[in-house]
Amino acid sequence: MATYPVRTRRWTRAEYDRLIDIGVFLPGEPLELLGGELIVSEPQGSAHYTAIGLVEDALRSALGPGWLVRSQGPIELDDESEPEPDIAVMRGDRRSYSHRHPSRPALVLEVAESSLAFDREHKGSLYARARLDDYWIVNLVDRVVEIYRRPRSGHVGAVWLALRFEGGPERRVVRRAPGGTRSPHSRQRPPALERSSP
Repeated sequence: MATYPVRTRRWTRAEYDRLIDIGVFLPGEPLELLGGELIVSEPQGSAHYTAIGLVEDALRSALGPGWLVRSQGPIELDDESEPEPDIAVMRGDRRSYSHRHPSRPALVLEVAESSLAFDREHKGSLYARARLDDYWIVNLVDRVVEIYRRPRSGHVGAVWLALRFEGGPERRVVRRAPGGTRSPHSRQRPPALERSSP
C-alpha cells in the first residue's frame, strides 16, 4: 500500500476575504488567517475579556482625537495574514476604514493566558515580519505587560519593557537578552517611552 505525505493548503488573504463575502464563514466565527493558515481563536475567559476592555478604555482616554482604538477587528497584515488582534491602534476614525481594513497599525496588542506561547512566537513573528513598530502582550499568566519595540527579521526580539500590573504602583523593568535571560534594570527604558514615564 502506498503512503502519501499529508499536505495542507495555504490560503491567501484575498481567498479568505472571498470566503467571508460568500458566507462560508459565519459572522463572529472565531477564525484568523495567520501565515496562510486558518487558526481557530481561543475562547475568552472572564479575565481575558475584562483585560481587553480595560486596555481599550485606557488607550482611548490616553490618546484622544485622531486615534482609533479597535478591539478584535481584522487588520490586513500581508498577503497571507489577516489577524484580529485583541486591540489595534491606528490613525484616523471608524469611517477611515469603512472600505478596507487597516494595514499599518501603530500598536497591536494581544491579551494572553493559554495562548501566551503562541502570541509570543507565532503572532509575534508575523507582526515582526510586517515590520510593525509596537507589539504588546498583556500577559495574564505573569501579570505583566510585555512591550516589543521595532521587532525585525521575522522574530520578535527582546522584550524592551515589562510592567507589572498587580500590587499598586510598583513597576519592574526587565530586559530580555537574545538568549532569553532576564536582567532587571530599574532605570533603563526605551527612548520612546522615556518621555512618557511618570
